[in-house]
Formats: sequence, structure tokens, C-alpha cells
Amino acid sequence: MIDTHAHLDGLDDPHAAIARARAVGVGRIVAIASGLESTRVTLALAEGEEGVAVAAGVHPHQAADGESIEELAALAAGKVVAIGEIGLDFYRDYAPREAQRRLFADQLRLAGELGTAVIVHSRAADDETATALEDFGGTVVLHCFSSPGLLPVALERGYYVSFAGNVTYPKAAELREAAAKVPPEKVLAETDCPYLAPQPVRGRTNEPAYVVHTIASLAETRDEDPEELGRRIDANAAAAFGLP
Repeated sequence: MIDTHAHLDGLDDPHAAIARARAVGVGRIVAIASGLESTRVTLALAEGEEGVAVAAGVHPHQAADGESIEELAALAAGKVVAIGEIGLDFYRDYAPREAQRRLFADQLRLAGELGTAVIVHSRAADDETATALEDFGGTVVLHCFSSPGLLPVALERGYYVSFAGNVTYPKAAELREAAAKVPPEKVLAETDCPYLAPQPVRGRTNEPAYVVHTIASLAETRDEDPEELGRRIDANAAAAFGLP
């Protein structure tokens, strides 16, 4: 199994969390770095950990922080499997929307130059996210999918759709309906740890080992075998991110 989106630098002891993940069969993790310092830290902790790949980007919440795309490009070149998470968040509005738009466009161009996938955060910005991605020719992963309004676009354009622990919550019927419609070759699962612990462990700090609960929930929703789904998600992630 794989956790396709984990903020390992947000955990108190990431190496212990990686070991716990391996113990339950989660053999691969895509560690997400958010910003320049996070990228440096995440690349360093992944270096000695087999099965841990790195994605790096500047989150829309950080769009007004003056992070250098040139520095990000230098850190990322040849070392990351994706640029992300990047995108638009018009729900929290922690950064001015125009700054978010510019940053998103700049990072899409960077991903195009590097030939990597993009991992996209979209909240309360379905239409603008779809428009911004319209001319991007690379692989798109819609992370922590929570925008059913984006599903028709994702299906039409062949995006990967990744589900986090919130798909397991009792009130998330609409998300589960969306999960049932994603083609087998495009579904992914993630923790988004340390956030959004799945329902069986809700209230705890989330970590990569807990992706097993999300995969179990997705399997039930999709009427599939959990082990088979876990293997397919791992294969899908390998295709999306170019993993060995």
C-alpha cells in the first residue's frame, strides 16, 4: 500500500511513523513539502528512508509569503516526483486571491518544465481551478478530494482523484458517491497527515499507517476487496508519479 500525501515534517517523530506504516503494509509514502524550508527538511528526512518519495510546492495559504519559485525549482530539480501541493483556496482566504492565482500559474509552469505531476489543492474554487488547469498537459492529482463539483472535469480530463480520511466520516456521503464513480485506474488514497484522521482513529494525530482505514472505506464504497484496491492504488500512484 501507499500513502500518496503525507506531511511528514508535521509529525513529532516522522521516522517512527514511517516504521509503523511499514509494519501494517504501507510500504511507500509520498512526503509533501510545503514551502522552501519544508522542502529542505522533507528531502533530508526522506534521504535515508526507502520507499519515501518527495513532492514540493508552495501551498496557496503561503501565496503572500514571498517564497521564491526559482529557489523551489533549484531544490526540486531531479529530486521530487511532483510539484505540490499547489492550487487555490478561496474558503480560508489566508492569502489574497490574485497572489494565489499567480503562484498557481507559476508552479504549473515549473511542473511543465520539470516534467512532473502536480498535486492540486482546491477549496471553494472549483471553476477557477478547472480553468487554471485547462492548458496543463501533465499529470494532475486532485488531492484530498472534497469538491464533487470538480468530478465531471476530473473524469473528462483523466485526472487522478485522491481521497483522504474525510471520506470515512459519517456525514461524507457525497464524497463516497464521488469515490464510487472514479475509474479504477485513477483512484488514489492518502492521509494528508497530520490532519484528517479517518473515522476509526478520529481525534488522534493522523499518520501514514492510518491510510489502511481510508482504503478499507473506499473498498466498501466501491464494492471491492481492500487488499486488491490497496495494490491497485499503489500501481496507480507509481504511474502518476513515475515511481519504480
